Amino acid sequence: MMKSLEETIMEVKKNLDQLKDLFLQSEKPPDRKDRELFEKVKRESKPLFELNEQWADLAEQYTYKVENSIVYPLQIKNTKENFELVILHSYYIDVPKKRYMELYNSIHYVLDQLLDSIEMNKKAGS
Repeated sequence: MMKSLEETIMEVKKNLDQLKDLFLQSEKPPDRKDRELFEKVKRESKPLFELNEQWADLAEQYTYKVENSIVYPLQIKNTKENFELVILHSYYIDVPKKRYMELYNSIHYVLDQLLDSIEMNKKAGS
């Protein structure tokens, strides 16, 4: 069964919060080229990348389908790319906390805008 855009966004937000916790609680890995770390990141991030693809596809379809969407396809594309960065930075701890939080907040902002847009369109349709 295909999840709705709202459900998918909520799942992204939950995972985003978990990634932030990982980033804040982890130490920078001593060797970024460590094969074991690479395998761990690959294994744990695969479902996150798939989720990112799923929400972005659904969101893009939504923005094209709904006339008065307050989120634009370019925002979806940028947010998708930012989420990819957050996934990787959460494991490799290779950006300053300020930059990480900018990405994190930016993603939440667009996801919240999408949720607001969906809610407005539900009310307009009823």
